[in-house]
Amino acid sequence: MVVAAQSIQQLCINAIRFLSIDAVEKAKSGHPGLPMGAAPMAFVLWDRFLRFNPKNPNWFNRDRFVLSAGHGSMLLYSLLHLYGYDSVTLEDIKQFRQWKSKTPGHPENFMTPGVEVTTGPLGQGIANAVGLALAEAHLAARYNKPDCKIVDHYTYVLLGDGCNMEGISGEAASLAGHWGLGKLIALYDDNHISIDGSTDIAFTEDVCKRFEAYGWHVQHVPDGNTDLEGIARAIENAKAVTDRPSLIKITTTIGYGSPNKANTAGVHGAPLGAEEVALTRKNLGWDYEPFVVPEEVYEHCRKAIERGARLQAEWEETFAAYKAKYPAEAEEFENILHGKLPENWADCLPRYTPQDKPVATRKHSEICLNAIAKVLPQLMGGSADLTHSNLTEIHHEGDFQKGAYHNRNIHFGVREHAMGAICNGIALHRSGLIPYGATFLVFTDYMRNAIRLSALSQAHVIWVMTHDSIALGEDGPTHQPIEHLMSLRLIPDLYVFRPADGNETSGAYKVAIETRNKPSLLALSRQNVPNLAGTSIEGVAKGAYILSGGEETPDIILIGTGSEVALCVGAAEKLRAEGVKVRVVSMPCIELFEAQDEEYKESVLPKAVKKRVSVEAGVTWGWERYIGDEGIAIGIDCFGVSAPGSVVMEKFGFTVDNVYAKAKSLLG
Repeated sequence: MVVAAQSIQQLCINAIRFLSIDAVEKAKSGHPGLPMGAAPMAFVLWDRFLRFNPKNPNWFNRDRFVLSAGHGSMLLYSLLHLYGYDSVTLEDIKQFRQWKSKTPGHPENFMTPGVEVTTGPLGQGIANAVGLALAEAHLAARYNKPDCKIVDHYTYVLLGDGCNMEGISGEAASLAGHWGLGKLIALYDDNHISIDGSTDIAFTEDVCKRFEAYGWHVQHVPDGNTDLEGIARAIENAKAVTDRPSLIKITTTIGYGSPNKANTAGVHGAPLGAEEVALTRKNLGWDYEPFVVPEEVYEHCRKAIERGARLQAEWEETFAAYKAKYPAEAEEFENILHGKLPENWADCLPRYTPQDKPVATRKHSEICLNAIAKVLPQLMGGSADLTHSNLTEIHHEGDFQKGAYHNRNIHFGVREHAMGAICNGIALHRSGLIPYGATFLVFTDYMRNAIRLSALSQAHVIWVMTHDSIALGEDGPTHQPIEHLMSLRLIPDLYVFRPADGNETSGAYKVAIETRNKPSLLALSRQNVPNLAGTSIEGVAKGAYILSGGEETPDIILIGTGSEVALCVGAAEKLRAEGVKVRVVSMPCIELFEAQDEEYKESVLPKAVKKRVSVEAGVTWGWERYIGDEGIAIGIDCFGVSAPGSVVMEKFGFTVDNVYAKAKSLLG
């Protein structure tokens, strides 16, 4: 019996390897080395520990598996196929890296059911996994009862040397250790090879000691190639440690089984080649044609289908009992899980008149966040050590900390990049939680990859970015964003809002909350701004709208965003006093405006009106789309200066008088 068990295990492991080898070979592109080396640890995890239902990849209480080393994607696709996921057929395996296939070069959660997060840039996956584990811990603390656990699953992540070299992994691991996320287990594929060759040329630290210093439970399996029981024992030990995340360093041979390329960089990111594939087949005793899987492998692996159905049925029975005993909590939990918002929830958003006191839009944001948090228990988030500058604290809540996972205020510390990826993980937990993360707009540079991935992954995240222009003042050009707004607008499927006042801030939050498949970014002012006549929550949903002067065809159109809309309003008043017909357009979200039909866009910005001025305290590049060849863009195309914010704005021409003068010059 022992021999038979070992035999089927080796057969399954080699099936994972050769599906990966064959797919890469057919595509003439890919990374076969990691799947060949990591197949044993992946098999042990999926076969003995991972709780999932192949026929329902989105079953809530499944364990989450993240392949942080996303270049080894064929490992994950092979597992999904062998264990019975309908999303990855043998034909899909054969279409690896091809046009619109379900098996792209790096895993994409929106493309392939069973893939939890989109991993590609190294280090993102381990940070996503921290977010997934945080979401589990938070929901468990809020909804589990001593006699009824409805949230009870693990997050497993497989990472490599490259992930551990990236700084984001250190940021995220530090937070995971601080929070004591005991249901986070990382399998570290320690194969000592990266693209440039042996990791000895650039990476010689003791990773285990580093993770111990972060507060992780650490183990080492010296023989990850053949010691399946050692791997299993390590995972069992990790599960027994409940107060710390766990790292299991598993030493493997990249490209295991390849006679000439194993343990070399040559097997990391290129096909083995026909000759080496044949030698590897012979070396591992794999006497099957390409893409042929022995029937006994399918029989063994697809026991997971029945097992998964049973696990889900047991959970549903548990939830039914929970629902009977705790109906109020169950209803709230289900509403969050299904993304159901309370009827008329947006009534909580404040509305303003010009008589209301001028405040910064970051302050309006704080008011919105706290109003929303009272009616939407799924909202949680925080700041990268700028809580009292970003104004992102939920006042009636405590801090998410070890032993207080039920709280909704998250302190990320000075770790912008990890914050971004952790927020993505919370959103991609797919439990209905809506995370927000905050810092200064200029520091989106530190987390741009995570913001980009939130858009690519269709993650429902809200980015709260304050100190949105040179008007922040004395901190100077290192902290004054110039190119950031326009560069962020270049990211597809990201809504970038720059609200002019309180109404527009409320409008931005309404769209951000209700748009489930896209992230939103709010760029908010440090300085106070007036509440303007004509602004509206409804107008924001159109992206741009007429603030004033919509009654007739204008002589000139002034287009503004954020705090500069007030300058347009002031200049328009001066021009109208001289008999000029002026239209003021507020454009809080270019992406939403571009999504409107041509009739609406023409009604706001009629093509016949060539005289246009745009006003935004950022680069002028890009505004030609809206002002044309005859218009004037008032902006800043150089770095800022350290001085009081009002002085900086004046010196760079962001005044009513300058907007008026530029408009007059256009009018001749």
